[in-house]
Amino acid sequence: MPKAFFIDTSRCTACRGCQVACKEWHQHQAVPTLQRGTHQNPPDFTPYNYKIVRFSEHKIDGKIKWLFFPDQCRHCLVPPCKDAADAYVPGAVVQDEATGAVLYTDKTKQLTIDQAREVRDVCPYAIPVRNEATGMLSKCDWCIDRQRAGMKPACVKTCCTGSMNIGERADMLVLARQTLEKVKKTHPEATLLDEDYLAVIYLITEPRKLYHEFAERREQMHPMIRQAFLAMLARPASRLRG
Repeated sequence: MPKAFFIDTSRCTACRGCQVACKEWHQHQAVPTLQRGTHQNPPDFTPYNYKIVRFSEHKIDGKIKWLFFPDQCRHCLVPPCKDAADAYVPGAVVQDEATGAVLYTDKTKQLTIDQAREVRDVCPYAIPVRNEATGMLSKCDWCIDRQRAGMKPACVKTCCTGSMNIGERADMLVLARQTLEKVKKTHPEATLLDEDYLAVIYLITEPRKLYHEFAERREQMHPMIRQAFLAMLARPASRLRG
């Protein structure tokens, strides 16, 4: 059965253990960065950073409050990036049948710069990043190697607050909704983000607009290329139902 990932941001302390664990497991190199007046580091995704804890600072009820958002690929149930990539290079993006993970393969190197940009532009959360040195598109792979070996993703294993959870999709939806009911008692505006479309489900405690700009699904995306649109229409109806 497909898996789902539930991230309860009400528990996140921005320790960035998940960010570091992801980088270490994938053996990614260090990325030079600059101090930009924020605790968030690096400022955005790179080919060597699949996960970033985003920081937002706001004045709420007269007090300064930090909001933390562990950002990553959402592993869409029907991924538009796959449809876009398939229009040019079939097999560049695949979806694991056992887990539902959306995976980028070495075939993404065959995409031109413009084609790779189109793949990124159709992503509702602007996640994919092109490695300029290799030409490969990259993003969170949901630690598919660990999952196939019966282990939890590195970020879930590392999280010490219980913010991150993984399991069967039905179970994670139940957990997410039960947790939301509890959190709403102290945070009335708490909500789940796009749980009907995604395998990675976030619970946030404040209005979406206070988080990173891509915390909410972008409805006005770059116009989908014709080939990708036709490829999406050809998908089995069962896929569209999730």
